[in-house]
This record gives sequence, C-alpha cells and structure tokens, in this order.
Amino acid sequence: MPERIESESRKLLGRLRAAMAEASAGQARLDRIVRLIADSMGTEVCSIYLFRDPDTLELCATEGLRPEAVHQTRLRLGEGLVGRVARDRIVINTADAPSERGFRYMPETGEERFSSFCGIPIQRLGEALGVLVVQSRAARVFTPDEVYALEIVAMVLAEMTELGAFTAGDGNGALSPRHQRPVTFRGLQGQEGAAMGRVWLHEPRVVVTNPFSDDPDRELARLCAAIDSLREQVDAMLATSVSVDAEEVAVLEAYRMIANSKSWIRRMQDDIRSGLSAEAAVEKEQSLARTRMGQAADAYLRDRLHDIDDISNRLLRILTGQGGDTGAAMPDDPVLVARNIGPGELLDYGKGTLRGIVLEEGSVGSHAAVVARAWAIPLVIRAEGITTEALNGDPILVDGDQGLAHLRPDETVRRAFEDKIAMLARAQERYAGLRHLPAKALCGTTISLHMNAGLMADLPSLASSGAEGVGLFRTELQFLVRNQMPKRAELQALYARVMDAAQGKRVAFRTLDIGSDKVLSYMKPQDEPNPAMGWRAIRLGLDKPGVLRMQLQALVRAAAGRPLTVMFPFVATPEEFRAARAEFDKALARERILGHPLPSQAEVGAMVETPSLAFAPDEFLREVDFLSVGGNDLKQFFFAADRENERVRRRYDPLSTSFLRFLRDFVRRCEATGTPLGFCGEDAGRPVEAVALAALGFRTLSMRPASIGPVKSLIRRIRLDEATRLIEDAIAAGHDSARPALDAWLARQPV
Repeated sequence: MPERIESESRKLLGRLRAAMAEASAGQARLDRIVRLIADSMGTEVCSIYLFRDPDTLELCATEGLRPEAVHQTRLRLGEGLVGRVARDRIVINTADAPSERGFRYMPETGEERFSSFCGIPIQRLGEALGVLVVQSRAARVFTPDEVYALEIVAMVLAEMTELGAFTAGDGNGALSPRHQRPVTFRGLQGQEGAAMGRVWLHEPRVVVTNPFSDDPDRELARLCAAIDSLREQVDAMLATSVSVDAEEVAVLEAYRMIANSKSWIRRMQDDIRSGLSAEAAVEKEQSLARTRMGQAADAYLRDRLHDIDDISNRLLRILTGQGGDTGAAMPDDPVLVARNIGPGELLDYGKGTLRGIVLEEGSVGSHAAVVARAWAIPLVIRAEGITTEALNGDPILVDGDQGLAHLRPDETVRRAFEDKIAMLARAQERYAGLRHLPAKALCGTTISLHMNAGLMADLPSLASSGAEGVGLFRTELQFLVRNQMPKRAELQALYARVMDAAQGKRVAFRTLDIGSDKVLSYMKPQDEPNPAMGWRAIRLGLDKPGVLRMQLQALVRAAAGRPLTVMFPFVATPEEFRAARAEFDKALARERILGHPLPSQAEVGAMVETPSLAFAPDEFLREVDFLSVGGNDLKQFFFAADRENERVRRRYDPLSTSFLRFLRDFVRRCEATGTPLGFCGEDAGRPVEAVALAALGFRTLSMRPASIGPVKSLIRRIRLDEATRLIEDAIAAGHDSARPALDAWLARQPV
C-alpha cells in the first residue's frame, strides 16, 4: 500500500478519534464525523445510514444532502443503492449512480445533483449495521485506495456503533443504544416450556473497546507476538492429537495453514498501518470472511472461511486477554445462549443449572435437544443473530412452546410471560397430585405411562413424574460425550447404576443408535447423500459386531441376576432382528461359560421405525418378545418428510387418517399374535395425540418425564371408547385428519 495512503488513512482515523472523544451527544458526534469524512475524501457528500430495525435503514447523519432529511428518509433492505449495499454486503462504486441497477431517487434529500456514488457496508462480524456513503458532482469512480480508506472508516464506525457512541437522549431522533433495545427472536421449537432468566453466553463475544492506534509499530509487534502464540497453541493441539480422529487432525492442519498464511497476515498488517489497532485489524478481516461465508455456494470454501472465523476468535482472545475465563460470574438464573453446542459441553453445565437454552443453529433431533428434553427445560433453536445481540446478564424470556426468545423484554411482555409461567406452575402442582394414581380412563381402560431417558440425571424423574418404568433408555449419549470409544467395564458400571436407580422398575435399553444426525467424533462419518436412511443404528451394529457385542455383554453383566430388557433400533427386516438376537444369545452363552450370573429374565425386542417392519410376517410378531413403535422415525418415513427439515417436518399431521389407519391395523395384528406393543416418541407426550394412540389400542406409551402429568390428567377424565369411535368415524368418512373431531370432543369434556 502506498505510504501516502497509509498516512492519509491514519490522519483521518486520528481526526475521528478526536471526534469520538468529545463530550457531545450522539447526533452531534455523527454530524461531526460526516463532515470530517467528506473533507478528508474531497467529496461534497458523506452520509451515514443505520438500521432502525432489521428491515429498515434510516439516514442518521449527512454532510451535503438536505439536513431536514435526517431521521426522515428511510429505505427498506434492498431498496435503492444504499439498500443493496446493506443487503448484499457489497461495495457499490459508480460514476453514474442514476443509471445503476436498483437506483432509487429520493427527492427529499436533494441528491439529484450528485453523479458519483460509493457505498460501503458498515458491518461487524458479518452483521450489517448500516451503510457509509460518499457522493460527488463530478462523474468519477473512486480509486481502490480511496475505497480501502472508506472500508477502514466503516470498520471503525461499526465498532463505535456497537459501543453506543452514536446513541443519544438529545431528542433529535437518534437511535436508541444497541444492546439496550427489546428484541424478539423467532426461532423454532426445540423443547416445550417457558423460562425467565439472564443470558449466559457459552462463548462470550470479544469486545474491541479501542479500534484506533497512533503507534503502528507497537500494534504490529502485538500482532506478531499474538500470531506466534497462536501458532504455538495450534502446534500443541496437533502434538497431542495422535489418538484423535483424522477429521479433527485435518481441522487443526487447516488452522496451522491459516496461522502461517502470509496473505492473511499481510492484510492485517496493512490495516494496522492505516491506523487500526491490532484487535480491530483482526476483526476487520474476520468480518470480511463472515460476509464471504454467507455468499459462498461451494461447501469447501465455506468450511475454509469458517476456519478463518474460528481462528480469528482465538487470535482476538490472545490479543485482548478475553480467553476462556472472562472473570464474569454466571447468574443465578442462567439461560444458555450459543451458536451451537455439543452434548459433552452442555452436560458440563449439569442438570438443574440452566433455566433454558437458545441456539442460533441446532435441530429438533440434535444432541442439545435430547439433553434439553431430559432436563425438561425449554429450548429454542434457529434464533438467528441472538449471539451477536445478547450480552451476559441481559434479561431473557424463553418460550419453547412458540419458539420465541424475548431479549431485554419490555414490561408488558414480561408481565404476560410471568402470568404464563404461573399458570404452568399451577398445572404442575395439579399433575403432582396424580403422581401415584393410574392413568385409568373413565371407561375402565388403563394405560401404562413410561418415561424416556438417556442420562443418570434422568432417573430421579421416575419417582417424581409417576412413570411406571423407562420405556426407552438411549445408550448412545454415553458414546457421544466422549472423544474415544468407552470401555466395556465403564458401560457395565453405568448400566448397573441405571438399574439400581430404577429400583426394580422396567428399563428398556435401546442399543447404540448412531448415524444420521448422531455422529461419533472418533468414528469417521460416512459420506452419504441421505444419512437418515443410510448406515445407522442396527445396520452399523451388525456391520461392526465388536461394538454391539461389547454393549450387550455390558448389559448382561450389569443385570447381575436382575431382569433385563433390550431393544434394537431401526430394524427393517426380521433377518436383522434375528442376527442381532443371535448376538445377544452369544453374549448370554459367553457369560454362562465364564460363570457370571445371568439375567433372571430377558426380554429382547425391536423398535418399529420403518414401515417395512409393520408388514413383517406373523411368524416374526410371535417370535419377538415385544415391539415399540418409534414414532419420530416411523412418521418421517411414512410421510417421506425429513424431521430435520423445517420446511416439511410440520406439514404432515400425526392424526391424519391414513397414518392412524396404518397404526390401527398394526395394533390389531399384534393383538392377534399376542405381541406386547408400545409407542415411544414425541407424539406419545402430546396429550391429544396420546389419547388417539391409546384409543387405537396402544396400552404402553413412553415420553419425556414432564409430559406424563398432562397425559395422565387428560386420560383420567375421558372415555377412550368414545375416542375410538370418533377415529373410526373419521376414517370411514374419508376425512383427512381426526384432529378436528377429537379437538371438538375434548373441548366438551369436564375439566
């Protein structure tokens, strides 16, 4: 970069710093800044547009346009050249603005006199905050050096906007401070429930408090030292990764390549020479990487840009000292906010610590969702942008029922939410009174309600929820939270503790169900176009019999003379069940030879998660000890609707008459062959759906512990035979769904 440009850039940043330091209101500071930029760039116009809300840009300051347009002129995202710059995060630099695609004439500004236009996005870490614009009468394209200088200025404006430098209470219409306004994030329901608390960021944002520097040599030295430290960290991680999966090694190798990238380092050095601090220079390049990440169509390029983003965070923490321990104390009522989180990291917080969880990413089948259900705390996923907006300690309301997170809520929202929580608490008190009563309908039919579990921390819910047993114990969580395969002795000890905690109640252990969305870090994921229908669950277990045998041996030894219930997941054919059952019989035979005590009784069943197994021959139904319908997977394959795809997973009603007919016919076949049959899944825990399943003939339902009270309460005040007639009538009449009839009937039942 030419030394003259560096000098001019430093001079401009120096004048900006002086303007920032003045004890003036936000609007006065903005007005002074646009005058400084116009003067330094030799243009007649400089304007700053900031976001009034996520879809609206507002002219907040100008030099050269009509002053009465300030806080009056507004543009929608994508509207006009300014809107395009904000939407696409691109620079628009043209000598003839009126002929540019998307140009919009705003007569109130008086800008028709100006031909040249250069718009620069004001952004921080990929989040658009506004647009910086310079204009001139003369038809000219701004030089690359001039554009670069404006990008440096835009970077500083972004930092200052984040820190609230342009907010004011002077009554002139300036924007209210960022990170103080109420914001509602509309995500997706991950786990029902409602909670009030304060934000606890899993990975707190690094705050750059001073983007300026008047000593480039000192900042260059700081950057050099930080990069050396970063390289040492990456090398140390690689040195200890001998036993780690090859995929993780590949990520670390990519980090090392970036840490030694001359072009990446040179760009940051140029930014520093232009007047930025070392932290601001790192963040400027990180913001550009995040912008490119959102625009990249190529998956490989997105991964590399994500690597730059991650390693930039590491470098910023080294420079600022804001590392893993920020010194901040977790609030008493923490709501975890994160982009995403793995099961091991989440479990480290411990059951009973968190009030709720809000994630920018995640899915309904993610490990975080499984843990949130086990802990019975609300979870909202896909709350885009919340990690950028939220600060540690911010008040937050989590509405898992609606998939909403209210950050810094106003008084009206807070009072309404308190009423909702109080209503839920009264309902829980009512359910607690039913804990020791059976789920017996008015017609005399009794339904056995069981709970789903996957952690030792779940087991106390057996007593508190009134569950009669554990209808599904997910054994994969113990594999997912580790960096290497657990040992047989470790699994044996865990399974024994589970049986001890159950105190004689039935626990159905589902063997390892990995694959699809559940991938072990130490087992290379398969490159499959459709992993939900690929190499997973029992298919993986039969292809890797050593893992299945180890788990079955651990279960048999853990039983130590007690009854044992085992079920195999995702069985599609009788042959698969027979092969898995043969492995179980081998485990029994081995333990008998070794003289170890055998289970006093062994039940071996299968999960019906594929339609194919529902059409298996009667011979199979007679030989299996029991069957459990895995409703989540069965429903997605019945409707061909991926339950991880938010566009389609809610399109199909589980109370559709076609699905109910399918289930009814299968229930009748199992009744005819004397095969014990249960239903396990999200629908078992939804009261209306649970009533329909019980009306079809399912006598055992397994659900999350928090659902047992509501389901039992509803079953105890209705006649299931009436619900059966309603469903049969809906099927016979050719209705699409039995839901309208059931809802209307339930509304007439006494409370």
